[in-house]
Amino acid sequence: MAVDSPMHYECGQLLLENGSKQEDLWGINLYLDEEDVDNLVEFDSMINIRPAQGNRSRSVEGPKTQEEIKAVVSKWLI
Repeated sequence: MAVDSPMHYECGQLLLENGSKQEDLWGINLYLDEEDVDNLVEFDSMINIRPAQGNRSRSVEGPKTQEEIKAVVSKWLI
């Protein structure tokens, strides 16, 4: 997980340089004033548009992927 960059792709580049795989990277926005992970995470980023993986919008469309993201956020931020 990488945070605090003006653009999601910058965090993505950092993660890729450190061994992450492109198909495992998703962009989200965090609202740190929220205590509940469902309100803290917004699944919206241009880097999420990937038709080859079945994700055709800026949102993270897969419920399983959303739950995995929320688990990581909960581990590190809540």
